[in-house]
Amino acid sequence: MTAQVTFTVDTPAGHRPVSIAYERTGGGDPLLLLHGIGHHRQAWDPVRHILAAEREVIAVDLPGFGASPALPDGVPYDLASVVPVLRAMCGALGIERPHVAGNSLGGLLALELGNRNLVRSVTALSPAGFWTQGERRYAFSTLTAMRHGARILPLPVIERLSRSAAGRAALTGTIYARPGRRSPEAVVAETLALRTATGFAETLAAGRDVLFTSEVNKVPVTVAWGTRDRLLLRRQGIRARHTMPAARLVRLPGCGHVPMNDDPALVARVILDTSR
Repeated sequence: MTAQVTFTVDTPAGHRPVSIAYERTGGGDPLLLLHGIGHHRQAWDPVRHILAAEREVIAVDLPGFGASPALPDGVPYDLASVVPVLRAMCGALGIERPHVAGNSLGGLLALELGNRNLVRSVTALSPAGFWTQGERRYAFSTLTAMRHGARILPLPVIERLSRSAAGRAALTGTIYARPGRRSPEAVVAETLALRTATGFAETLAAGRDVLFTSEVNKVPVTVAWGTRDRLLLRRQGIRARHTMPAARLVRLPGCGHVPMNDDPALVARVILDTSR
């Protein structure tokens, strides 16, 4: 069941409230799940029930995405602002140093949480921040085109496309290697999440100069990359390994940029292995 937690954060204009939507399931050590830009917490649905057998799973909608409201006016969507928001959220939920797994933008945030020693372990699935400028421009232009498509397509067209494997591939083939595995309902919901994401433009703008260069050697780190990632190419995983020599680099055969849907069992195993 979806819940919402509200807490205060420091901003240039003083203390301001922030609300985060989340789902909390399972039992055991806490595990925080962070989605990518334009997505929502339901991206983790294919693996949540597997993870919840061993972990207390907290899947969140990042600020300005899914069911979470935008950040207060004047608060940027950069690492320096969003990481403290996530730390404050954990405090409000009574979670101390959870394990964390993140995908894309969520992977970048997870690595920064690990760099600040705010978590027990990090699993980063195709994390942002290890690109060349050309690769970043390609990814951002692709994301912008996906957002434009989600905003101009009428809802009946989205619903009609979602009913066929070919239509689901047209809507989500950039991020999934096996888009036909997504249910029509999930494809409609994530297309609408991309359409209505209030934090999309500001998050994209904040990422223009992001390069992740920290070693993150205080906690166990796994970086996993799909062999069929069409958005952040898998050679970026080699750069991540060079940046973080202590990290484990894992190949996800046959998986795309959002691998949780493409191979739930493999992704869950990688996350659980890291958090053990």
